[in-house]
Parts: sequence; structure tokens; C-alpha cells
Amino acid sequence: MPPVGHSVTSPSSANRWLHCTPSARLNAVAQQSSEAAAEGTAAHELAEYKIRTFLGEKLKRPTSDYDCDEMEEATDDYLFFIREKLAAAKETCEDPAIFVEQRIDFSRYVPNGYGCTDCCIVADEIMYIIDLKYGKGIVVDAEENPQMKIYALGCLELFSELFDIQRVSLNIFQPRRENISTWETSVEDLRTWADEVLTPKAKEAYEGNGEFVPGDWCMFCKVAPRCRARADSCLALARMEFKPGPLLSDEELGEVMEKADQISKWAGDIMAYCQEQAIDHGRHFPGYKVVQGRSIRKFSDTDAVAQAARDAGYTDSDIFTTSLITLTAFERLMGKKKFQDTLGDYVTKTTPKLVLVPESDKRPEIQVDSAMKDFKGEYDNG
Repeated sequence: MPPVGHSVTSPSSANRWLHCTPSARLNAVAQQSSEAAAEGTAAHELAEYKIRTFLGEKLKRPTSDYDCDEMEEATDDYLFFIREKLAAAKETCEDPAIFVEQRIDFSRYVPNGYGCTDCCIVADEIMYIIDLKYGKGIVVDAEENPQMKIYALGCLELFSELFDIQRVSLNIFQPRRENISTWETSVEDLRTWADEVLTPKAKEAYEGNGEFVPGDWCMFCKVAPRCRARADSCLALARMEFKPGPLLSDEELGEVMEKADQISKWAGDIMAYCQEQAIDHGRHFPGYKVVQGRSIRKFSDTDAVAQAARDAGYTDSDIFTTSLITLTAFERLMGKKKFQDTLGDYVTKTTPKLVLVPESDKRPEIQVDSAMKDFKGEYDNG
């Protein structure tokens, strides 16, 4: 199980405090629980149980209010992924070691630095760090991921004397976003980053020093709605200057889109924070009031509803629907080879829609003129 309590400079928030060092102390005194966090904890407990059971341990299955088919399937897929990595580790090491919810200490690089890895597979030549992200919010990338790199450093502190580890494979498993992200680096490059970047920034963050720097990392900052530096930055973005003329140019529209995205996120955070404060803590904000929302109808007892409908003369075919299990569930049920042999001919992929994104997005650019011509040709020939 993960350790109780939170480190000021925790790995999970490293992307934020590496960029905005004084935010570490402010967030340490503003710890909050959430429904999403409780759900994630339940998923991790179930995943841990399944891995340890696979490894031969006899444990009592955990239960929670969040148990559902989706969580069952997600944790099954996670176990399958870990089994694949364990098999890969055995290609370079006869007897690799696997650790689940392993407590690690990386205080060599981060003051009072501790944490817990979801899963670590250690072998000669390579070490796998695997992190389960049960949330269905943003897609998490393993490449240069500071949280994952810190986990790897903590595991190296424990295992580098026992195994000849040369490379580290960082793996994000995010089933509810259908995201599996893997990135590999050398132990030498990892330790260079730790000495040159992590250690000095962590010291500054732990001491509460440095400058507030707004950016994408504000997303999970608990004080972001009230942060003056972020407000100043967003208000500065809003004070745009335009060229003369009745219509904005493409260059100006591009600048507006870039800034509007940041401003809308900031405004949304403020609205969410003020609503939570008003409803849960009775705070009053000038110009706003708390009112009763709309009610939603739902059945209180579905079994009783079904029986009452039957008593009224309706059949089960009238009141129930059935559907196939998901594609992923079929693949897990049959195994990849049998799935491909049996159902592969029936698997199709939808054509993804075009979407406008910032140039920083890693997906390759589509030449729209060419894509439109291809689409028109298919339509004309249809």
C-alpha cells in the first residue's frame, strides 16, 4: 500500500514544482481529498491484489464503493501488461525481480524525498518502472516524465547493487484513455538529469524559494485559482493589441486561440473554486448566489422496478437490453492470437476526425488540401 501522507516535493507533482518552485510549500498546506483520488486509490488496491495473487500470494480481495465492470477490466488489462513486461525482462535475466507498491527513498536528490512505485521489474541490463493512471482526464506521456524519472532514481538506490542495470524503461498504463506510453533512457543520462536539474530545483522548492511561473503545470495546483502570478499572466494575455482593420488576420486569430485556451482554463478554475467554496463553506462572492439545481430522475430499486413491470404484463425482452462484451474484453478472453484468428476479420477502425491543435502536439501534421481532395475523390466515386 502507498505510504500515508504527502511529501512537500512529491514525485506526482514534480512537473509543477520543477517549473514553479514556491508552489511546493503552498500545495503542501492545501492538501485536499477528492472523489477521483478515492476512486484511483480503490483501483490501485485492486490492481495490487491481482498482481500479488498472480505472484502466488494469498490475500483477501479488497472491496470498495467504486467496484464496477470498468475497474475490473482495467485492472485485468494492467496485470496483462505487467506480465508482458515480466516476460520481456526474462529475455535478459534468468530471474528478474518484481516489486509491487514498493516504498522508495530518493532523498539523495530531493529533501525528505520518499514515494511508492506501482510496479517495478528489475533485471540485469534493464529496469521497468510501471505506473497505473486510472484517471480519465488528460493523457499522460512517459517521455521525459519527471515523476517516472524520480521513481526510477529511487528504485536504482535500492537495486543497482544487486543488478547490472544499464537502461530504464518508463511505462504509463492509462486504460480509461486507452493510453500506453513507454520511454527508455540510460542510467547515466538519468543520473545526469538528477544532478543538474532535479537536485537544485528540489532544494529550492523544498525551501519555498524561487519565482512563481505559470504554465501548463498549473492544472493540478491546488492554489492555482487564487494564484496572483497566474492571474497577472492571464490578464496580460487578455490585453492584446491588434492591427487596424475590421477583420483579424490569420496570424492574429492564431494568437487569440493560443491565449484564449490559457485564459479559459484559468477562468474555469476560478469558477469551480468559488462554487466549491460557496456551497461547501458558505462563502459569499459579490454578484453571485447559491440556488437549487435541477433534479434528476432515477430508479431507487432496479430489481423492484423489473418485477413491477413484469407484474404489469411486460416481458424481459421489453424491459432489458443486451450487448456484446467490449473488443478489449474479447481479446483478453481469447488471447491475442486466437482473437485475431477468430475475430480479426470483423475488426475495423474508424477514420479519426481532423482537429486543430497547437504545433507542440506530437501528432504529425495533416495537409488539409490533400486530405480534402482524397475525401472528395472517394465521395465522387461512391
